Amino acid sequence: MPDLHQRIASFRGNVFPRQAALYRRLAQDGQQPQALMISCADSRVMPETITQSGPGELFVCRNAGNIVPPFSNMNGGVSSAIEYAVMALKVHDIIVCGHSECGAMKGLCCPHLIEEMPNVQAWLRHSHAARSVATQLYANELDQDDMICAVTLENVLVQLDHLRTHPSVAAGLAAGEINLHGWFFDIKTGGVLVYDGAKERFVEPEADAPLPVAVTGRSRACMPVALTSAMAAE
Repeated sequence: MPDLHQRIASFRGNVFPRQAALYRRLAQDGQQPQALMISCADSRVMPETITQSGPGELFVCRNAGNIVPPFSNMNGGVSSAIEYAVMALKVHDIIVCGHSECGAMKGLCCPHLIEEMPNVQAWLRHSHAARSVATQLYANELDQDDMICAVTLENVLVQLDHLRTHPSVAAGLAAGEINLHGWFFDIKTGGVLVYDGAKERFVEPEADAPLPVAVTGRSRACMPVALTSAMAAE
């Protein structure tokens, strides 16, 4: 891959010198990313480019289909990234970002495309709920391309639900320390839709307004007030 070799040399000779002080600071002080972004491994989807983030600003976990397996005792790369981002890096925002023309979602909707890919089939079981929801709601209304898009959007919501099963995320939400976000990136237009939990739909973000949140962390006591008062009375 001679092209990559040339790009590495260009980075080291032309790009890095202009950011050398930043990299020295990051090496010395460590990283303090603003958010964890779980996105697809698709080469056309570049989280740092979409968000215009620089080094140290975004903690990224990428996989086929921007999937978050529900929490279990079995170790996995996605689960480990989530746990580290929340507990070690103290991120306050977690983003699940789906995208148009997603090969994983096409495979989920058209199983014959991945019939010789047993690992992909097994991985996509974490998105079966998205296909079921979209089929139940839109089967008689959408053509295949639009159905794949609907599944992609539903998949973002399913993965947000899976996120909440992870102990570190559940605790952060309960303490009001974490917000969850669902995004959809359109490759053709460069646009981003954001899930608004209050409106229960994907919307275009407004330039001068805060980004909508899918799931807002809320501080709460460990026990209901009435129960606490009753115990105190005893």
